[in-house]
Amino acid sequence: MIFVNTLDFLEKVDFSKKIEVFILRLDKIDSYISGNKWFKLKYNLQEARKLGLNKLLTFGGAYSNHIVAVAAAGKRWGFETIGVIRGEKPPILNERLLQVEKWGMELYFVSRQDYQQKKNPDFIQKLEQKFGNFYLIPEGGSNALAVQGTSEILDFLPQLSFSFDYILCCVGTGGTLAGLARSLYATNTKLVGIPVLKNASFLYQEIYKLLQDTPFQSFELLLDYHFGGYAKKTEKLSAFIQHFEEKFQVPTEFVYTGKMFFAFFDLLEKNFFLQNSKVLLVHTGGVFR
Repeated sequence: MIFVNTLDFLEKVDFSKKIEVFILRLDKIDSYISGNKWFKLKYNLQEARKLGLNKLLTFGGAYSNHIVAVAAAGKRWGFETIGVIRGEKPPILNERLLQVEKWGMELYFVSRQDYQQKKNPDFIQKLEQKFGNFYLIPEGGSNALAVQGTSEILDFLPQLSFSFDYILCCVGTGGTLAGLARSLYATNTKLVGIPVLKNASFLYQEIYKLLQDTPFQSFELLLDYHFGGYAKKTEKLSAFIQHFEEKFQVPTEFVYTGKMFFAFFDLLEKNFFLQNSKVLLVHTGGVFR
């Protein structure tokens, strides 16, 4: 496992004179098991070892950070890996899928209709018949063990003499936000999630399920920063990302964190944050260059 100095992960940035802004640079944890994925996989990999299962099977889209992280973890710690990929196999694989194949992940492309059966026990049984026994990690890595891991994210903060008034993070399947909500229980911090999916109001229920029987801090999802949906982008978002990286020297991308940083500046302009407040932006990784 990785041992790090938490002081390397918190950066104060000059984004505004009205508020104090910090970035928690989880993208620095590892080049491929990046950001929130490290925390989501931590206890799942331990559980797989405990059960004596050396094969991991998981789900994701063609641009999934989670697929990359699982493949990298398998290569590093000796697990066989299988990625069930949403959609027909393209004539040419993108860079991420080419990379995970190099690491030994077996890619299994299924129709979008079949992919929707990813939680169906009968579909999982068919996968077991095809691939043998495996440890199942859900899409995005979000399950109870993932939340146990992501609830430790704020432990990566150094000892501070203050608390944050707001914490923002992007949201895919909800596991990271759930962990943050759990760790912020009984604080005064306002937790804000930026879903990268279109029509993402269903994520409230998904996150509540992940937090069942666990006390947690309330949170808000802002649903208007998806730019068309998962892995979708517009010229406006692309221009923002280019400007942001050039000005602040913080790497980002259009699937997840670029949308979160865009949302932050838009909210700043709309006076969402109280003056003199302290804001933490959680950089969940996913930048592969």
